[in-house]
Amino acid sequence: MDAVAALVEDATAAPSMHNAQPWKFHFSTADRAFRVRADTERAMPHTDPTNRALHIGCGAALFNLRVAAAHAGWEPDTRLLPDPADPDLLATVRLTEPVRPGTELAELYPAIRRRHTSRYPFSEEEVPAAIQDALCAAALREGARLVFPGAWHVESVLGLVQDAEGRDSLDPDAFEDIRRWTRLGNDAVTSSDGIPEYAFGPRKRGGKAPVRDFAGRRPAADREAATFESTPHLALLGTGGDRPEDWLTAGQAMERVLLEATLDGLATSLTSHALESPELRWAVRDPHSETGFVQMVLRLGYGEPGPATPRRPVEEVLTIEP
Repeated sequence: MDAVAALVEDATAAPSMHNAQPWKFHFSTADRAFRVRADTERAMPHTDPTNRALHIGCGAALFNLRVAAAHAGWEPDTRLLPDPADPDLLATVRLTEPVRPGTELAELYPAIRRRHTSRYPFSEEEVPAAIQDALCAAALREGARLVFPGAWHVESVLGLVQDAEGRDSLDPDAFEDIRRWTRLGNDAVTSSDGIPEYAFGPRKRGGKAPVRDFAGRRPAADREAATFESTPHLALLGTGGDRPEDWLTAGQAMERVLLEATLDGLATSLTSHALESPELRWAVRDPHSETGFVQMVLRLGYGEPGPATPRRPVEEVLTIEP
């Protein structure tokens, strides 16, 4: 069963909103299958009332599980939302016939542990067109679309992010989820979830990069200020629909893009601050693209990769049945 635990440990390296890690894994030895479930006790009622972000995070963990299984030599036969009567059962992954080493999924495995969210400034250097094309193809392979918006569109997205930040500053409930899932002082050292203060990154002194300030008005130890990039390189990840299956698809595509970007030497961060309502997810899209709903805004560039954040012990998220 050590091999099963290792697969889950790789799966849980995925990003999730505020690092809440809202997933559970059940492994059935009899049919050699994982059941990936939502941990709704880790939902965020204020900032994610429909559990959209929860599904995206679980989709990212599901993709890591597929990559880890392929790396271990198994074909991960995956079904999304297999039981309409059990909406918290998000996916099943059956380990079927062994696959040859060096498969497309398995090649992404080294990036699982190297990928971290960076809340640090990136350089102004452009992301080469060849890399952009490869990342767009990676999203497409998972059933989603990745678009690198033009200058006018980037300004529109940044304006929506600023509007969301201003709206939240006037809503005392909006900060409640952040307060619950950020870790200051000794909690930053001992906690196995949430965002520790050492991963907040510097305060933004200038620049336009959409980086959420998780400290807010609270003091964070040894935190400096920095100027971020004035022309952030953003990519919009979207799906044709806006239902739970689309959110899981978006999560898998997002993680595939993040792993590909990591192997290409890019630092990455995520924001969905301006995407919390269906109307905004429709408005953010490029009307000339085939993307129906933008599910995540990715910030890509060359810079500090960011520190690793804590993960829950495998025994807390995995159960094994005969």
